[in-house]
Amino acid sequence: MTVAATSPSPLSTTPLIELDRACVIRGQVRVLHELSLRIAQGQHTALLGPNGCGKSSFIKLITRELYPLAHGDGTVAVRVLGQNRWQVDRLRSQLGIVTGDLSSSLADMPGLTVEEAVLSGFFASFVVPAFREITEDMRARVRETLTMTAALPLLQRRYAELSAGETRRVLIARALVNRPQALLLDEPSTGLDLVARQHLIATMRTLAAQGITLVLVTHHIEEVIPEIERVVLLRAGRIVADGSRAALLRDAPLSEVFGGPIQVVEQDGRLSAFAG
Repeated sequence: MTVAATSPSPLSTTPLIELDRACVIRGQVRVLHELSLRIAQGQHTALLGPNGCGKSSFIKLITRELYPLAHGDGTVAVRVLGQNRWQVDRLRSQLGIVTGDLSSSLADMPGLTVEEAVLSGFFASFVVPAFREITEDMRARVRETLTMTAALPLLQRRYAELSAGETRRVLIARALVNRPQALLLDEPSTGLDLVARQHLIATMRTLAAQGITLVLVTHHIEEVIPEIERVVLLRAGRIVADGSRAALLRDAPLSEVFGGPIQVVEQDGRLSAFAG
């Protein structure tokens, strides 16, 4: 199924993410097959698909936790902000990352406070390095981003003691401390209750309105806020459709990609999906 993609916002001529026939093998299994995709800066995009479709491999490919197979013709399979060679700390200062794996790693740090967890975002580490100076400007930026995500009251709490909804707000604040051009959000509402999910959606809409490009990787269409106008559907490590939310967040395309009947319901501008 092929649908014309929506036009990107012309904020920059350098694409945020470019994949050119990217293939990834994990163990003995090919998890991404010839993936070609271009996401422009300013183009809020959702990658949607069932479990096992390759979403987590896509994220690890962008964050350089996985590497694509080399092309025989010498072309580059993955570029982020126009570059194919990145230092991880520099990448994460330009592209904020919010993942469940990161949350688990921070929760494992003994005694880590919320303030320290967000400060560690300046250094792309799980703790603040002992030899690095923490300036008052950094602390002010931490308070600023926690305020943006309605998490400032958590400042002195232990990160490991937070609820799932609280950790998401803190992780987004951490991703924002470097003033990145974009956020890559991996299944951000996993484990959240209804109220926490609504807080998350409100935060995402605020960030989108502030000009931060959102790349959302999910299997919940409820997370695809109205500002996200482009949707890419994944199945079995392949792109099966790429187009507008109006064209793809519908019964037929979603039933095809999820392999069973899906009904989409819209109420007051919000989308929900039901199986069967």
